[in-house]
Amino acid sequence: MTVSRVVNGSGNVRDATRERVMRAVRELGYTPNLAARSLAGAQGTRIALIHTNPSAAYLSELLVGALRGTARCAAQLVVDSWDGLDARAERKAARALAKSVAGVILPPPLCESNAVISELTAAKVPVVAIASGRASDDISRVRIDDFRASREITAYLIARGHTRIGYIEGNPNQSASARRYEGYQAALQDAGISLEPGLVQHGLFTYRSGLEAAEKLLGRRRVPTAIFASNDDMAAAAVSVAHRRHLEVPGDLSVVGFDDTSAATTVWPELTTVRQPIASMADSAIGILMRSIRHKDRDTRVVVDHVVAHLLVERDSVSPPGESQD
Repeated sequence: MTVSRVVNGSGNVRDATRERVMRAVRELGYTPNLAARSLAGAQGTRIALIHTNPSAAYLSELLVGALRGTARCAAQLVVDSWDGLDARAERKAARALAKSVAGVILPPPLCESNAVISELTAAKVPVVAIASGRASDDISRVRIDDFRASREITAYLIARGHTRIGYIEGNPNQSASARRYEGYQAALQDAGISLEPGLVQHGLFTYRSGLEAAEKLLGRRRVPTAIFASNDDMAAAAVSVAHRRHLEVPGDLSVVGFDDTSAATTVWPELTTVRQPIASMADSAIGILMRSIRHKDRDTRVVVDHVVAHLLVERDSVSPPGESQD
């Protein structure tokens, strides 16, 4: 213990004792093991990231940010998938988790699971939701303004001359899906464009659901001149369907996405999209959790609503509609 205090620069060690320890350190050529120090400092600060998100690109961004945050805070990250669990199973899993971690990060859609949140908060485990559009008095959240971002990218398409804009919704089990749809509607209303119900198709934030929705949109008698898919995976699927139908993107059809995950730059042409800084959001969530964990009065719950900036990223998937599309 005395050696530890000397090496870490703590007080309460006599000068003579400190000198003897440092002499031994020099003679032995001792250097602290940073990995072991991090593990020791992480005792009691194991943080769990629980996910069921079907998008591998979204999940990879989350992991990058969470790992960066836990490394900075010398905490341990525990990652688990609860895919396919019903509400009862989620409650049971959350009850067990609460006994082994000091804090939990919940990305969508688990960020809005009443079963999980109620169990964790009852056990006084701090929780940070990522990308939740639902305000809460019990848990903190890190998010962008989905409504504003969606409105902005729809207005961008309108400014480029598009008035017949197809929309692929996200999974209805996530409040962000509703906020993005509301933003799309608001931009159309701002421009005096009537909403055609047939130009809105349901998706689940998966590539396959994007394929099905895009087939319906491009199978219409009057096809849209642009498609706004509410995540990049579904936008990439829309590009694939357009190519299969021998439509040029963006010459015959403009396509935009949302999130700016790796899916946006692994298709051709690369997607214009809204950048949701997922990795930075996960990193921020770690910081919020650690401050909450270290708060001395555990009976005082500090709830944070941290809104981060989004960015419209212009790439090659948008052009004005051609004459044949008008």
